[in-house]
Amino acid sequence: MIGAGVFAAFAPAAAAAHEWLLLSLALAAVVAYCNATSSARLAAVHPESGGTYVYGRRRLGPLWGYLAGWGFTVGKTASCAAMALTFAVYVAPGHERPVAVAAVAALTLLNLFGVQRSAGLARVIVTFVLVVLAAVIVAGLFGDDRVTFGWFAHEPFPAPVTAWDVLQGGGLLFFAFAGYARIATLGEEVRDPARTIPRAIGIALGVTLVVYLLVALAALRALKPEPLARSTAPLADVVREAGAGWLAPVVQAGAAVAALGALLALLLGVSRTVLAMARERDLPGVLAAVDPVRQVPRRAEAAVGVAVIVLLLVADLREAIGFSSFGVLVYYGIANASALTLGREEGAPPRAVPVLGLVLCLTLAATLPAASVLAGLAVFAAGLAIYLVRRRPLRRLP
Repeated sequence: MIGAGVFAAFAPAAAAAHEWLLLSLALAAVVAYCNATSSARLAAVHPESGGTYVYGRRRLGPLWGYLAGWGFTVGKTASCAAMALTFAVYVAPGHERPVAVAAVAALTLLNLFGVQRSAGLARVIVTFVLVVLAAVIVAGLFGDDRVTFGWFAHEPFPAPVTAWDVLQGGGLLFFAFAGYARIATLGEEVRDPARTIPRAIGIALGVTLVVYLLVALAALRALKPEPLARSTAPLADVVREAGAGWLAPVVQAGAAVAALGALLALLLGVSRTVLAMARERDLPGVLAAVDPVRQVPRRAEAAVGVAVIVLLLVADLREAIGFSSFGVLVYYGIANASALTLGREEGAPPRAVPVLGLVLCLTLAATLPAASVLAGLAVFAAGLAIYLVRRRPLRRLP
């Protein structure tokens, strides 16, 4: 969850919500809480690889599970390419594509050797990123005394903020929260999943919310909302404006490492969803093989890696954040709908939680930029068509 999103999401969210950025952050946190609660309860009942793809199939029917898996796989594959390009932009500007391809190939190879090595690298990455974010928070909140709180001293934006703008800001900030579903997608590789997965999701969400709130406060103190909205590297600009410009290269390094960590987690999560869909024959069955020694889905991981590399070679997907957010919000909408079917004996959450989560997921998805919404609807329509064709019974020849 604490990855490249925190280094990039605040600028577009500020462009949408302006001085109401903190309200958008609170809205994104509420949605994340509802989604996390529903996902945790479902993961405890269904500790299988695949996340909401499995929950949708078990609780709502094959079509809803398929749509969840389709949205997650397509959207997150695009996010993998975007994260790889983001990493390359920071470490090798001018050579983005070859460096991005090399990063995907290296991390795919790492995943093929088992999740334990990947998890160990992820711990190192998140530790470094947290140290960088701590430096940004300290600089932004306690930096140059001449800095005034941007929330109270800002230049007016061209148009007043509307509720739609705040909702759009929440949808864009939700991109930075997305990630706890990857815990659930690894259900078969976790010890005592009924206890471990809900605790892991809750702790991860709580820590992330505290970090993001402090980062938002630091950004609003060091930058006015309008400059924050225009910034291409908001956290680097925070330390510069706070009088700690020497930290800017460190922040840039943190952004590159965060993108690498996000890419690592995405490759893991997408491959496990591909595995689950292949087991149900919603994707080619050859992808359902699991290595008998390391217990990892090597074919699914290799297929995802190849798909991301192909995308890197033919398209620039750094503008796909909105499309990815659309797919993830629909994915979590199905998770909340699935949680509504849980009984009390299965540890069902309070009914208001999945209801609120479902409503907010659909609302935030609808308020994303129009191009992202239209692209998302087109992709889901294509997925539905493929599903109907594959499920249609063959006619017997006379």
